[in-house]
Amino acid sequence: MKTSKSKSLFYFCREKTKERTSFRCCIQSKTNQFLMDAFNTSMPLPFSYTFTITSGSCNTSTHTNPWMDVRIWSKLPERLLDRVIAFLPPPAFFRARSVCKRWYGLLYCSSFLELYMQISPSHHWFLFLKHRTLKSYICRANTSSGGNGDNQTNCEGYLFDPCDAAWYRLSFNLVPSGFYPASSSGGLVCWVSDEAGAKNLILFNPLVDSLIQLPPTLRPRLFPSIGLTVSPTSVDVTVAGDDLISPYAVKNLSTESFHIDAGGFYSIWGTTSSLPRLCSLESGRMVHVDGKFYCMNYSPFSVLAYDMAANKWFKIQAPMRRFLRSPGLVESRGKLILVAAVEKSKLNVPKSLRLWGLQDCGTWVEIERMPLQLYMQFAEVEGGNGFDPVGHGEFIVIMIRGSDKGLLFDICRKRWRWIPACPYLGSSGCANNGEGAELRGLAYEPRLATPVISLLSCFTG
Repeated sequence: MKTSKSKSLFYFCREKTKERTSFRCCIQSKTNQFLMDAFNTSMPLPFSYTFTITSGSCNTSTHTNPWMDVRIWSKLPERLLDRVIAFLPPPAFFRARSVCKRWYGLLYCSSFLELYMQISPSHHWFLFLKHRTLKSYICRANTSSGGNGDNQTNCEGYLFDPCDAAWYRLSFNLVPSGFYPASSSGGLVCWVSDEAGAKNLILFNPLVDSLIQLPPTLRPRLFPSIGLTVSPTSVDVTVAGDDLISPYAVKNLSTESFHIDAGGFYSIWGTTSSLPRLCSLESGRMVHVDGKFYCMNYSPFSVLAYDMAANKWFKIQAPMRRFLRSPGLVESRGKLILVAAVEKSKLNVPKSLRLWGLQDCGTWVEIERMPLQLYMQFAEVEGGNGFDPVGHGEFIVIMIRGSDKGLLFDICRKRWRWIPACPYLGSSGCANNGEGAELRGLAYEPRLATPVISLLSCFTG
């Protein structure tokens, strides 16, 4: 009796399992059919909306445009439209200002500029200027007699977009004469007085022609190394080396720092520190990475680091320092990178251009090496004159001294390419077109709004 009941229960469960399996197969079939219909290429995507347009003569016509129907986009809320405009790169934004009066006034609208500061993407661009060598400044200072009354540099810069390989021209006519470009950060370019003595520094935004001058340094210097880092709420400037110990002699002795922030804390060249003994800061510029300024030290090659929080200098050993030629430091994606040519003539190692990244433990790791065939072309153009690297974001530019030629390296894509020639170099846009002029590059992020200018204006005013 129990056996017959067990068999009946077994057949009953088997039939139910068949029914469930059949039901799942049916559901799966219907689902697959639905997905096939949804992604059928015969179905227009996006869906086409059809509107009937009535003219003045009461004639009707059908207008079909799935993307740019004027009656939809003309009613776009202004706040949403401002968000779209805030994402435009600076050249496109300035072209869009000619559309209407409201768009023209966005540059002076506080609500738009606040939105721009919040959502505008970063642009890792480069700024190049025709820059005289330090020797030409010294010769001019010794032979100048009276001046011609010209109080402006009458100079222009060349903005390079590495993503589109496009060049743009910027004017620096508001910068007074007697200043040279030294550093850049947060949309501002730092100009330093070229006369020996206490240094005057100017922060200038060439996109909106806003300018502010900092108080002069406390110590007299000749051509010091300049470090600059700017955020929306703070400014930090470090001036190091080239102390004038007499009218005819300089020595790398000290560092002065300037700081001001929106929290009310400030130090006007009051923070000083001593440089390491027997250091030689010949590069003239510093690189800021994670709260520290770095610069090259020569004879022998090493890297000097200044911790702003601790107000202390320390030295980092350079890789392959006995075989380096024309080394330089760049910042790329929050990391410090050393770029240099390696020449080991007495060893069976091919000449090359290499990149090393500084690790958290203080050691260097080689991250890239220029292809040999490309390096041979580069060395032929360079001719032993040396080169200057500049890094910004995922891009590194290597400019050959004494020329307008350079290479662009994309770290993310591991791709090298020659920079296209600047179309504006043939024009007479810069006053220093004579002998001694060279193209100098700075990492520059074009910004429509630089709030620290107002902060400094309130403080100095």
